[in-house]
Amino acid sequence: MALGTMGSSTTTGLQSINGFTYSVPAADAGNLANLIKDDTNPGAHAIVPGAFEQNGLLFIPRRGILKVLPGDYVGVDANGWPILVSAYSIATGGWTHS
Repeated sequence: MALGTMGSSTTTGLQSINGFTYSVPAADAGNLANLIKDDTNPGAHAIVPGAFEQNGLLFIPRRGILKVLPGDYVGVDANGWPILVSAYSIATGGWTHS
């Protein structure tokens, strides 16, 4: 497995883990985590250690923790901001992915 892409129906520019499972490879979880940045200091644009874990915990920098469920998609935009989309929304909400 490798990181995929996701986005709106007009663009798929977000790097992502598509269809999360608890067996997501450690390398993919690590690659996604390394894309997540702290937005409160754009000049430093620092990576947030442990921002995404194989157990489905997504750490939103300086805001809190979200639980990623099987089938959900986790993407990261060009600024390093994580985006969680539920499996249901991916299937019915006009999202595209590859």
